[in-house]
Amino acid sequence: MAERSNRTKGSSRGLLNNYRCLCKRSTMLRSLESARATRKHQQKIIISNMKRKTTNNLTEPPDVNKLVKKTKSSATEEHAHSTLTSENRTRDVSNPGLSEPKASDQNSLVSALRDRWEVDSGFSSEASPPASGRSSPCLSSCSTTVVALDCEMVGTGPGGRCSELARCSILDYRGNILYDKYVRPSQPVTDYRTRWSGIRRHHLCNATAFAQAREEILRILEGKVVVGHSIYNDFEALDMIHPPHMVRDTITTRLLSKLAGFPRQRCASLKILANKLLSRKIQVGRWGHCSVEDAQAALDLYKLVEGEWEQELQNRLHNDDDAQQASSSNHYMQDEYWPDDVVAESK
Repeated sequence: MAERSNRTKGSSRGLLNNYRCLCKRSTMLRSLESARATRKHQQKIIISNMKRKTTNNLTEPPDVNKLVKKTKSSATEEHAHSTLTSENRTRDVSNPGLSEPKASDQNSLVSALRDRWEVDSGFSSEASPPASGRSSPCLSSCSTTVVALDCEMVGTGPGGRCSELARCSILDYRGNILYDKYVRPSQPVTDYRTRWSGIRRHHLCNATAFAQAREEILRILEGKVVVGHSIYNDFEALDMIHPPHMVRDTITTRLLSKLAGFPRQRCASLKILANKLLSRKIQVGRWGHCSVEDAQAALDLYKLVEGEWEQELQNRLHNDDDAQQASSSNHYMQDEYWPDDVVAESK
């Protein structure tokens, strides 16, 4: 008889424990659902208020991400508070002798719930990476990131038709000379082109070998915004490729032609632009060009339209990023990414 009563008590205790566990789970589920409903309702209210303020005041719209994050944090706190309350009540009913949870346990539970919200909602508390991977110093051109480049070439091969590097000059933003050396071409020189290059035979007697000079020049240009006139000819002579968004070629921008009053489609020479906009005469005389002088002229021309030029490039990059995001969103709107039940109903 005593054994039967003990069995009955044991089974009743097991049922009671199961009942308490089920009550605890149902309470937590109810609190989760209520927190989610509250969060969605608050987000709808915030978005509607934003739209109303935008249409009425015609001012700059507030940052939606910040508002959503504020709503997320408030909803997370309410969610954590309700969950803690339900757990405390369940513990009080099942174990009346236990005291309230410690502050450390409460903080750990809040952090766990916040992490769960981050995973469920798709938002992240960290700052989102830039939409474009082209983050570079080109949009904040300053004295440490802008250099001016100019090269002089001589002719090699039959008839001197092949152009090879014979002198390279690099200036910093303030016009200080960072690099200015004569370079010995890889092939024998057949035409010094002195009338244009200013190079003579004695200049190349003790000149730096091309491979060494190229390595030194690339080290200076790495990570820099490079200014020049018809600069892709210089890059070809250096056998290098520089990122296009970090190149400022004064022959291609319409801003200088517009400032000089030339037709939009005209590509004016560096000599003409310097004479028209800088009141400076360059490339005169029979001794040919000077790469330092040409680099300085290109740099000064860039400074005339620097602000407008950089803003124009920034707007262009922003528009390209928007177009890329729109194309990717349209891609995921295709039928193959829709749920099966939606596709079946549409058919």
